[in-house]
Amino acid sequence: MDDRLVTAGLHEPGLAVHVEDLTVSYHSKPVLWDIDFDIPPGVMAAIVGPNGAGKSTLIKSILDLVRPTAGHVTIHGLPYRDQRRKVGYVPQRSSVDWDFPTTALDVVTMGLYGQLGWLRRPGRKDKDRARAALARVGMEDYADRQISQLSGGQQQRVFIARALVQEADVYFLDEPMAGVDATTERTIVKILHGLRDAGKTVIVVHHDLQTVRTYFDWLVMLNVRVIAQGPVAETYTAENLRRAYGGQIALLDSAATLTPVD
Repeated sequence: MDDRLVTAGLHEPGLAVHVEDLTVSYHSKPVLWDIDFDIPPGVMAAIVGPNGAGKSTLIKSILDLVRPTAGHVTIHGLPYRDQRRKVGYVPQRSSVDWDFPTTALDVVTMGLYGQLGWLRRPGRKDKDRARAALARVGMEDYADRQISQLSGGQQQRVFIARALVQEADVYFLDEPMAGVDATTERTIVKILHGLRDAGKTVIVVHHDLQTVRTYFDWLVMLNVRVIAQGPVAETYTAENLRRAYGGQIALLDSAATLTPVD
């Protein structure tokens, strides 16, 4: 087994992400309950679960965008507030106001504000970094295009470029493949695999169970609680799918047929 996937004996500072006793409630109703999981460095991890399982809330609570009721999180052994500059985040595309009047290059340059500070204007080197990030996602020819004029897949590539320009150690992406065409999906996966192969940790909220084994090497199955976690080869089983997804049998059957249960 790949050394990246061996967790025995790992201590919290050796983990890319450590979540312990995390609970998040909305209006006194738990959305996440007593969550514990670890993700080692240098893997591409999927967070999967049914609608309403708390997947997006989990990422937002890790990134201090949602206040947890209890629990704590560390990124490479330190609280997120101390590691903020080492973390990249791509939110759901549907949560972004794409009518805001700005160009693709400006959106990517915004990814540098954590390093520049809000008072320092981006210089030529900063713009060059942003253009290089756009080139990595195949969007260099659209740098001066208004984001409202881009297709959904192109907008998603721009937001990934904004995360790439931060040169982070850990990347969180919330359903980056949702609603994009097959070509864009292949491009996104290739970029994310490249980050992983360079030693980065990539954590993706993912909805397509049939591509889990192809795209990912680490898995967290969630349904308010953590149902299972670990290397995909060990965790992605029909039994764990049924525990996570309950009665959604048609979905499970199509996914499980791709995954022989040892």
